[in-house]
Amino acid sequence: MARPLRIEYEGAFYHVTSRGNERKRIFSAKADFHRFKGYLKEAQEKYGFRLHAYVLMPNHYHLVIETPEGNLSKVMHYINGSYSNFFNRRRRRSGHLFQGRYKAILVDADSYLLPLSRYVHLNPVKAGIVKQPEAYPYTSYNSFISKKGEEIITRDLIWGMLSKDKRLGPQRYRLFVEEALGTELENPLRKVHAGSVLGRDSFIRAVLDNLKKDVFKSQEISHRKVLQTRYEAKKILQVVSKHFGTRPNELLKRKGDGRDLLIHLLKNKTGMTNREIGDLVGGLTYSGVSRVEERFVEKLKKNRSLNKDLKTVLYNMSNIKG
Repeated sequence: MARPLRIEYEGAFYHVTSRGNERKRIFSAKADFHRFKGYLKEAQEKYGFRLHAYVLMPNHYHLVIETPEGNLSKVMHYINGSYSNFFNRRRRRSGHLFQGRYKAILVDADSYLLPLSRYVHLNPVKAGIVKQPEAYPYTSYNSFISKKGEEIITRDLIWGMLSKDKRLGPQRYRLFVEEALGTELENPLRKVHAGSVLGRDSFIRAVLDNLKKDVFKSQEISHRKVLQTRYEAKKILQVVSKHFGTRPNELLKRKGDGRDLLIHLLKNKTGMTNREIGDLVGGLTYSGVSRVEERFVEKLKKNRSLNKDLKTVLYNMSNIKG
């Protein structure tokens, strides 16, 4: 079964969720909620992550996490593993508590941290458990609208997005959340790219460009082809042809550095197969595309001018919108 791509690096932000197996309750008593928060604190002390928002619902939870040390998998293994053991021991049961692995979405904090925190805090209202978010006890919302917050919560970054004066943070945040009550608030998670990344196009491209190439060799990664497609082939062709001062249809037909650079980018910046690339550039065979790529990579090692061409084209591609 295909699994979502796990992206970890220092300073990354995530929206993390985990549901009960067969959608059953994972919190059945007050002690369960408090014990889970205890494991959150222990994981912070052990792995140094920051918690920017949370809500613990009866059969699932939402966490908004920052990992200064790039260690999300260790953090979540500790939290879910510790709590599962506690829950099973307390009820003398065995088996899986959670439904599969946790789901982690990498988040562009500059664009989505604030609306994502509101989405998390309004979960109990949307579920019909309470009418006002402050009435639900197992959430970080009250920490954000009060001067004194829970020790496990980091508030300054979100407050700072609403006011330069931190003293106004609680008031501004309450207004920000309450203005969404009674409205059809858009779920920011609907904009997640390929089940893995939530952010602006430039953020998504930067993240995917920094991944190691062998990450995508596994057939088990869900949305693999979409994740490999950082740019549309048409836009790459436009940038390359403009750089070499020729028309796109002429570049496709003419052998040379321009066409070879285009093939290199299509292989490494899109999810296109060799056959698809070959059809685009004038009928090259599968093996023909591979040979062009091999020769181009070898030529890059010796040719400074070609390296300069590639760097310039990549820079121009990075400024593509959409």
